[in-house]
Amino acid sequence: MNSNPSAEQFLNAAKTAMADMSSMAATSLAGFEKLVELNLSVAKSAMAESAEQMQAVMAAKAPQDLSAVAGQVQPLTEKAAAYGRAVAEIVTETGTALSKAAEGKFAEVQSQAAASIEAALKQAPAGSETAVTAFKTAMSAGQSALETAQAQTKQAVETASKSFAAATEMAVKASHSASKGK
Repeated sequence: MNSNPSAEQFLNAAKTAMADMSSMAATSLAGFEKLVELNLSVAKSAMAESAEQMQAVMAAKAPQDLSAVAGQVQPLTEKAAAYGRAVAEIVTETGTALSKAAEGKFAEVQSQAAASIEAALKQAPAGSETAVTAFKTAMSAGQSALETAQAQTKQAVETASKSFAAATEMAVKASHSASKGK
């Protein structure tokens, strides 16, 4: 084995990074696969419904029969809203999994970096205590700013998700109100 500890650490870090990247790629592909499955399902459903509607229209013998067929059709906005919710759920689920993985790795790397910096600062020459203290203070402030930014980003994503859900719900309700008014 290699007697150089820093080279060994580098190789171990590279192996870990490759494994992490592979895991995140697999998570991304799983999310993409769910989107493809959803789109295929929606396409199959749309084709089947379209064929059924065409058969019902062709079988209609009076105008009342046509209005009965039209009344059986689920409103397009409701279907679009359900599709939007399903896509949002898949994207949110995949994004959350990727975020958790990235946050965990970031925290691990940050901890290792802090330990390495702390060890290096212990080797600082005599008389550099003020500079070391200033550096530690700057690192602490940077860490705090990063944590605040991460929390704000999470909050913004949650707010956007709730807004999307509310807007979708309002569109569905508006569609129902409009269809009842006819």
